[in-house]
Amino acid sequence: MKMKRTLTLIKPDDWHLHLRDGDLLGGVLADSARQFGRAIVMPNLKPPVTTVQAAAAYRERILAALPAGSAFVPLMTLYLTESTTVEEIARARASGFVHAVKLYPAGATTHSDAGVRDLRSCDAVLAALAECGMPLLVHAEVTDPAVDIFDRERVFLQQVLLPALERHPALRVVVEHITTADAVRFVSQGEDRVAATLTAHHLLYNRNALFQGGFRPHYYCLPVLKRETHRQALVAAATRGSPRFFLGTDSAPHARQLKEHACGCAGIYTACNALELYAEAFAAADALQHLETFASLAGPSFYGLPPNSTRISLVEDTVAVPEQLERGGVALVPLRAGETVGWRLLD
Repeated sequence: MKMKRTLTLIKPDDWHLHLRDGDLLGGVLADSARQFGRAIVMPNLKPPVTTVQAAAAYRERILAALPAGSAFVPLMTLYLTESTTVEEIARARASGFVHAVKLYPAGATTHSDAGVRDLRSCDAVLAALAECGMPLLVHAEVTDPAVDIFDRERVFLQQVLLPALERHPALRVVVEHITTADAVRFVSQGEDRVAATLTAHHLLYNRNALFQGGFRPHYYCLPVLKRETHRQALVAAATRGSPRFFLGTDSAPHARQLKEHACGCAGIYTACNALELYAEAFAAADALQHLETFASLAGPSFYGLPPNSTRISLVEDTVAVPEQLERGGVALVPLRAGETVGWRLLD
């Protein structure tokens, strides 16, 4: 009988997480708090979190919804708009709880309507971020309908982000949920001030997953899954022990009926078994020795925070994934619903 491997590592953090608000927040928060010590919380609520005052109020709602005894720490972000001021960035830096500013190109993804149409209009804010060292988090896709959806990341990096980095040589950037070999090269060949997050679903799946037996809406996310060659490039980047690539689940809860819809929402819910999925990806690449750097060390280092002081353990085991989860009165379909994952987080 094959021995089951056990893996112990410093408690990880999630550097890209959607928690939503209201009852759904209370329902999904425990899934992330069980696995992660901290998380960068996305600000794309309705209305978006555009001010420090709004971030403080959202943070209090998150803390109030935590399970009793949980030590999970939400790291707040502001939603960048063309009306964001330099003064708001100063307040964010002084707050101690706002850790980044998020750039959504207008119309690029869920709740991005208030996003930025021309990044050059935000140059004063980018200069303020560069001066204070606060990272800009980037959803790296253009929204020009003339650009093929599978090329939107590459075009954004070359036509929008690279010029911004040249205009602001001290600006620190995290390219979030990268999906292409182009993005891997962009980050790898750039300066240390540029890093990237990778999701479990982009490490495990290519775009074929969307179309097996028909369109599968619970594999639909933005940026969309790409070709197998791109997935392999992502795995290579994540599993080599680089300090510039780290864990960001982009776990995004959407009600089942809004996913299985004529115009279904983009987003994949992985918070219930995220670490198990990452462990599976690293094990398949024979790179479990690098999971701690990716999940627990690289992110804190980039954000200037200490690693967590506690540890977690996973065991190699076959675990069934429920067909559906009930969270805050909402039915969610997690990634790999009705199937299994190959690892189990020990309590």
